[in-house]
Amino acid sequence: MAKISRDDHPPLVISYTGTLLAGVDEVGRGPLVGSVVAAAVILDPEQPIEGLGDSKTLSAKKREALDALIRESALAFCIAEASPAEIDALNIFHATHLAMRRAIDGLAPQAEYLLVDGNRLPGHALPGQAVVKGDARHPAIAAASILAKVARDAQMLTLDARYPQYGFARHKGYPTREHLAALAEHGPLLEHRQSFGPVKRQQAPA
Repeated sequence: MAKISRDDHPPLVISYTGTLLAGVDEVGRGPLVGSVVAAAVILDPEQPIEGLGDSKTLSAKKREALDALIRESALAFCIAEASPAEIDALNIFHATHLAMRRAIDGLAPQAEYLLVDGNRLPGHALPGQAVVKGDARHPAIAAASILAKVARDAQMLTLDARYPQYGFARHKGYPTREHLAALAEHGPLLEHRQSFGPVKRQQAPA
């Protein structure tokens, strides 16, 4: 069994010893707008990447630099999402797992084992384990968190260019005071998650 310890977290014991291990993580469960984005990454053991960690603890510049390194050196990676409409239809929990399964299915070569951030596996046929605080405990999960974060932030910048009055470039869709005030003043967009309370309480999109 492989034991991997990151920072002050307890050692992570993994029964799989091959090279086709995929780290899986998501970004965007909490925002009121846009897709939930997941990524799956199989790192190359022969090309370790220094500086991988929880994407939330890294600066945007550092995340973007690591994003480029991961894309260049990983054995495989895939970024996938579930749309606001799918989130509204399925709920955010099931939509997150849908995005994760799509990312896993998009890997080439396919993974043989999964390490998934959190306390639940996404219902994929592949074996694996859920790892609480996994983005700080295993580099493959950290790599997935970085790819997902960079991809979703880019989506928010695109949305901000279309609708600058909402401030998406600053709050990335999370329910900040600025975002809630913009919702109250301008109403929800089609890109908002209509089933989320703060959006549901506003008028329907024009």
